[in-house]
Amino acid sequence: MARKAATPAQIWRAYAGLGMLAFEAQAVVGMRLLGMSGAWPVGKGENRKMLSEKPPALAKAATAAAAKAASGGRPDQVLTAAVKPLTKIARANRKRLAAKAVVRRKTT
Repeated sequence: MARKAATPAQIWRAYAGLGMLAFEAQAVVGMRLLGMSGAWPVGKGENRKMLSEKPPALAKAATAAAAKAASGGRPDQVLTAAVKPLTKIARANRKRLAAKAVVRRKTT
């Protein structure tokens, strides 16, 4: 059975999700670089966390994308399945790092 083609809106939504991942990841990279320079408050284990979180996150994204592709998902659905767990992790990191700056600012 042939699958339905993706509509332009579905393709746009998949790429918008990819754009949000890029935004979240860039914000985290910026805050971590500022943290390394001492201009942003980060925890002592932030550098270790930065490296240790990558393999499980990428494995989760690859597994989700492979499962969607194996079940006959359209390319936009495969992209969304891969991006969703990565965006969730990047968003959590961004919120955590931003909250540290807010807490620090309130106490000074």
